[in-house]
Amino acid sequence: MTRTIVITGASDGIGAASAKQLHDLGEEVVVVGRNPEKTARVAGTLGVDSLVADFSDLAQVRELAASLLERYPRIDVLANNAGGVFGERTLTGDGLELTFQVNHLAPFLLTALLRERLLESRASVIQTSSAAARLFPRFDLNDLQAEHRYSSTTAYGNAKLANVLFTKELHRRYGDRGLSAVAFHPGVIASSFGSTSDGPWKWLYGGPLAQRLMTSTSVGGARLTWLALGKPGVDWDPGGFYANNRAARTSRLADDPAVAKSLWERSAILAGLEG
Repeated sequence: MTRTIVITGASDGIGAASAKQLHDLGEEVVVVGRNPEKTARVAGTLGVDSLVADFSDLAQVRELAASLLERYPRIDVLANNAGGVFGERTLTGDGLELTFQVNHLAPFLLTALLRERLLESRASVIQTSSAAARLFPRFDLNDLQAEHRYSSTTAYGNAKLANVLFTKELHRRYGDRGLSAVAFHPGVIASSFGSTSDGPWKWLYGGPLAQRLMTSTSVGGARLTWLALGKPGVDWDPGGFYANNRAARTSRLADDPAVAKSLWERSAILAGLEG
């Protein structure tokens, strides 16, 4: 049976690569991106549906969820792949720190709004996280907006750790109802990922050695594809974190259920949900 697979952040990078791989394997892929022209180009090349949403605007996330619910009676895989690393601390129109909102809060909200459809479909929810969740965070539940201490690297590490915490709490809350959640590190990908940042991130992703030293988008995309195609509990463990298609270590904080529960509750308030 052909499955419906929704991939956010699919207008380029590993999202676009995975969309092509899954489409070529016969799956029904829905391409979601921020940039209308790039999103339409990827979808048009594949001949698949597309939707546009800027995750720095939570109203657009709500519109995206409504459109998905209207169009698709099943959603078998939701790949929360959109994200980014940014420069100076910036507030969105929602009054929230940009890195936290785009990488964590927007996908948290989208998943919550699609929850009943995902449960009905016994779906997999895949979170594109990063090894930065273990390497760079200074995670503080009382400073999720980085008002007191900010750097682009720390903000990104905190957001990627939030992805893992969200994955584990999603599994704890809904795993017994058939929803499977997993997070993964795609590799250090040779893409435009760091173009909106400054300092070491911009040099790393845009420097002369980037293409030579980094993982290709096709390989990074294949890691997302592997999870999307895989059978939870057989090919990968729900609630887990993966790198190179193998279970991997992440921050010790990710294993603290109290932290995951508190992050969930605070995220629900920030996203305007009841809980």
